[in-house]
Amino acid sequence: MEYRCISADCHIDLGWLPSDLFTANASQAMKARVPRVVDSPEGPTWVGEKGEFFGFVGGLAGAGRKYIPGMEHRLDRMASTGFFNDVQNVRRPGSPKYRIEDQDRDGIQAEVMYGILGVGAKVKNPEVATEVFRIYNDWLADFCAYDKERFVGLAAIPCHNVDMAVAEAKRAAKLGLGGLDFAFNWDMIPLWHSYWEPFWKTAAELDLPVHFHTIGARRDPPNFEMSEMDKLLENATLVSSFQLVMGSILSSVIHCGALERHLNLRIVLGESGIGWIPYVLERMDEEWEGRYRERLGMKMRPSEYWRRQCRATFQNDPVGIKLLEELGEECVMWGSDYPHADGVFPDSQEYIQRQFAHLPAAARRKITCENVGKFYGLIS
Repeated sequence: MEYRCISADCHIDLGWLPSDLFTANASQAMKARVPRVVDSPEGPTWVGEKGEFFGFVGGLAGAGRKYIPGMEHRLDRMASTGFFNDVQNVRRPGSPKYRIEDQDRDGIQAEVMYGILGVGAKVKNPEVATEVFRIYNDWLADFCAYDKERFVGLAAIPCHNVDMAVAEAKRAAKLGLGGLDFAFNWDMIPLWHSYWEPFWKTAAELDLPVHFHTIGARRDPPNFEMSEMDKLLENATLVSSFQLVMGSILSSVIHCGALERHLNLRIVLGESGIGWIPYVLERMDEEWEGRYRERLGMKMRPSEYWRRQCRATFQNDPVGIKLLEELGEECVMWGSDYPHADGVFPDSQEYIQRQFAHLPAAARRKITCENVGKFYGLIS
C-alpha cells in the first residue's frame, strides 16, 4: 500500500454497530443486561439494561443523536455525499466496504479507529461493561481483518477495575488490535494513583500504546430549570473548551512516573488538539523545577517525557501548527475525526492544504502520514 494520508483519529460509535451484536454474543448470564436495540416512536434506539437511552441506530457520536438537516454545516456537508441515505440499513461507518469508499472519497489510505465512546460510563456495572467491551473487541478484530492495510482498531479497555483492564489488554493483544482505548471517565480512580501500575506495566510489556480520547469536562446536573437557550449556551461553552481537560490526563500520566518506569509505554491523546500542550508542558516543567524535582522520582523534565513517549491527534488546529517547534513535529498526528460532526470529512484534503501548505513538504508528510504510519506499524 502506498500511503499518502493516514487519519490518526476516526470512530466507530455504538449507533453504527449491528443491532444484535451484544445480545447475540453475550454470555447467558449477561444477555438481559447488555445494550440492545428496541423500537421507539422516533425510530430504532439503543438502550441499556433498565431502558436507559444510549442513542439512536445510526445516531451521531457517543450521544447517538439524530441528524437534523440545517442544524450543523458539517453534517449537511456529509449528507451531500449520501452518507445518511438509508441509514437504518446501510450504516456506512460500521461496514468495511462502505467505510473504505468514504476513505477513498476523502483521500485517506488508512485510519485509526476509536470506538463506543461513553458506553463504559453509561453501563454502570463493571462486569457488564467488561462484557460489552469484550464483544466489541472481538467484532472489531474481525472488522479490521477485512483490510489490515487500511484499518487499525483500538481495543476498548474498561476503567472500572485494574484487573479487568489488564486482562482485556492481554486479550486484545492476542486479537491483533493496534492499541488500547482506555474508557476514561471522571468517576474512576485517578490515573496518577498507584492503583493503575499493573495496567501501565502490562501495556508496556505488550507494546500496545494507551489512548485517552477527549470526553470533555464533567457535566453536573444544574440546580435550576434550564430553558432551551440555557441548554444551547451550556453546550456551546462545553464544546468550545472540551479538549482543554486533557491537560489533567497528560499531567497525571507523566507525574505518576509511569513513563519513567516503563520506557516502552506510549501514550496517545486522541482528538485532544495540540495548541494548549506547550503551555501545559511549560507549567509542568516550571512546577517540577520549583517544587517536585526531588520528590516525584522523575529523572527528566515533564516535557522530555512528552517528546519521548507521547503523541496527540487533532483535525484542525492552526494555533498548534504555529507551535510545532515547542511540540515537536514528530509528536503530533493529524486525523479527520470521521464520521463525527466536528470532524472534516469529506473535505480532509482541503483542510490539510489550508493548515499545512506553508510547511516544508517533509513536515507535512510527517504530520499527515509518516508519524501515524510508523507509530502503528503501517510504515516501516
